Amino acid sequence: MSHTFHIPVLGLGFTVDTPLKVGRYGISSVISIVDDMLIERMRKFYAKKHEEEYVAIDIKDEDHRAKRICDYLNMVNRKLNEQFEQLKSQLFTAESDLTRYFQLLPETSFLKIKYNQMLVEADQVEKDRIGAALRQEMNKGAIDVNIMAKIDKTNFRANGENTGEDNSDALAGLRGFAMSDLDSSIVLSAGMNPRLYGYLESFPDFFPDQTEKLKKKVILKVSDFRSAFIQAKFLAKKGIWVSEFRVESGLNCGGHAFATEGYLIGPILEEFKTKRQDMIVDIFAIYQNALLTKGITISNPPAMRITVQGGIGTVEENNFILDYYQVDGTGWGSPFLLVAEATNVDAETLENLTKSTAADFYISGSSPLGVPFNNYRLSSAEKQRVARIEKGRPGSPCKKKYLVSNTEFTALPICLASREYQNLKLKQLDTLGLAPDDYQTQYTKITEKLCLCEGLSAATYIKDGILNPKEEPAVAICPGPNLAYFSRAFSLDEMVKHIYGKINLLQGVTRSSFFVNELNLYVDYLKNDISNHLKTLDAKKIKQLEKFKEQLLIGIEYYKKLAGSITNQTEQYLNKFIQELQEIEVQLKMIAIQEYSEV
Repeated sequence: MSHTFHIPVLGLGFTVDTPLKVGRYGISSVISIVDDMLIERMRKFYAKKHEEEYVAIDIKDEDHRAKRICDYLNMVNRKLNEQFEQLKSQLFTAESDLTRYFQLLPETSFLKIKYNQMLVEADQVEKDRIGAALRQEMNKGAIDVNIMAKIDKTNFRANGENTGEDNSDALAGLRGFAMSDLDSSIVLSAGMNPRLYGYLESFPDFFPDQTEKLKKKVILKVSDFRSAFIQAKFLAKKGIWVSEFRVESGLNCGGHAFATEGYLIGPILEEFKTKRQDMIVDIFAIYQNALLTKGITISNPPAMRITVQGGIGTVEENNFILDYYQVDGTGWGSPFLLVAEATNVDAETLENLTKSTAADFYISGSSPLGVPFNNYRLSSAEKQRVARIEKGRPGSPCKKKYLVSNTEFTALPICLASREYQNLKLKQLDTLGLAPDDYQTQYTKITEKLCLCEGLSAATYIKDGILNPKEEPAVAICPGPNLAYFSRAFSLDEMVKHIYGKINLLQGVTRSSFFVNELNLYVDYLKNDISNHLKTLDAKKIKQLEKFKEQLLIGIEYYKKLAGSITNQTEQYLNKFIQELQEIEVQLKMIAIQEYSEV
């Protein structure tokens, strides 16, 4: 990689075409392929923009989802290749994209070192030779794609007939990527889906070729070492290698927040650091044997990268993670929502984000998936949700149906954010004879669900001017809490320079360590979990809560010892770090879970 960071997937539409905005500068990014309707419209948008022929893939066409995804990814790949070749053909002038490519690189990059040598070279022949060599060694950013493994709706024809197991949403999405001409990775997130994982075996590109190269790779987004190891072994038995683990800080990230059982990012990374090589050896033995049964021999384990994302905010934090935990890269997500050159955020939402405070970002129960969701109080989708409740019509029209899951009232699954479900559920609630406070609690839980299928795509349609007249302009957005510290819109150059420490976009901002920020989120999560189960606390739940609390305390002790190894921060920073850990520790120890069960 040219850069030491990547831009993770952000919602459905925010990074749907980010490779075409940053890929030519060597920056890798991730496209969500959940929403094939959005993807098809973006293919049409770019065809019109470049005056190219566009042949629609209709929803009635056979295998339309996979074909839409495949054709869009091929278009993005083709256009990025064109951009990259055009960039490489430019001269090293002050204003050229070729010069910008090298200026954006980190100073430690081999290419940047060689570029700086070219700048000071006096002999023009030698200067030209170095320039030609640089052009040959440049790399464009990867066009990676993301599938939330558990979003795997079964699809039916108009007559109610099941279209087949291979045509579920996740499998069809994987097939679209597999059929494409991309040489990149698929990022599998949101837990393990054995059916999806098994389907990887159907495509030769995931197996090594005669030179032991993988054309298409698998990346797992994980939140702890144990689950990473289990999933990697499961795939290795099928002859599938995990080329990268993206370790994500549990609650301190954007989008859906997958809380661990109190395991904090520092101890998790420590475990990856100490067990990494043993894991590679164990997994490779399984992988090698599995390939032999398929007639494929391989002598050396492919590369296995470890990267970290979620809540990183400063160059000191970024470099400490890279150096101390010996990882291969970091992910910077939410801050790029403020970079209009890189992501799709409409003008109104962008303006609101720049004026927001920490209180505007919160972990909610808004997701129809039933997973904690990083929500934004000032989003137009959230305002619309509240307005619908006030009008006595809670819930959203359900058009795309990607998140349908509930069969409590209907034969076919419906979405918890839909008007249909909330109407039926509230009618049921009215019959239960609950006390007013209990009724309001249940009412809020039912109606807080937010339509994400429409909301997470709307900003893209608005920004590109392709929102249809009858479509909702309400924008849902899922920034991580780290965004609260960034207070204006930035250029791509500014954000990249901030990541590499050339400038400081948080100058004068009071901000705790990202370790402490995550820890605080987990303490709040624990308190809320206790509060939500006050009336149903049984022995099993008490045991789970006690273990959660114990892991947080273990994490605090780990961080106290870690402080001595943090050598790239000021004494003031370290004193504050220790003080905050001690304050949180006192707070945690005062939470007597057993006593709540006796109230």
